[in-house]
Amino acid sequence: MNELEPRTQPVRTDFVDQPHAYDLVTQPQLFQAVIRKRFFAFIVDAIIIAILWAIAAVVVAILGVITLGLAWLLFGLIFPVVGLGYNALTIGGPNSATIGQRMMGLEVRMWYGGKVSPLIAAFHALLFWLSLVIFFPILLWCFFDQRKRCLHDILAGVVVINRP
Repeated sequence: MNELEPRTQPVRTDFVDQPHAYDLVTQPQLFQAVIRKRFFAFIVDAIIIAILWAIAAVVVAILGVITLGLAWLLFGLIFPVVGLGYNALTIGGPNSATIGQRMMGLEVRMWYGGKVSPLIAAFHALLFWLSLVIFFPILLWCFFDQRKRCLHDILAGVVVINRP
């Protein structure tokens, strides 16, 4: 190679270099009333999760009788498995939203526009439940964020938008 020729560098594309897929200026309709809709979606989803927890508890109780109490050790796993599994299957599924979010016309996407994987959806739910239990005021972050994202949304790399 001739020393006078400029060397070409490989093009590097990092997530940091990418702009957000959902722009506040050009797409403000994606963020209108998202906080209110998320609140009502949470209530619907909490009811569904409570029903699923109750069903799982009954199943474990019956299995506990059949296995002479051995299956009762599973009671500690019911709550996290049902809660995280619900979010992993719904947000990480083809509709990209929980049942409550679908009812409210919301969708969860990665900040760069991609679909959320089931693992990220479960991680997002874990962060949400931890923030709800440990330090509730952290959920108020969404009132100060331009894209109406809570802190657990930012940490998981997701954004909740109105369905386009």
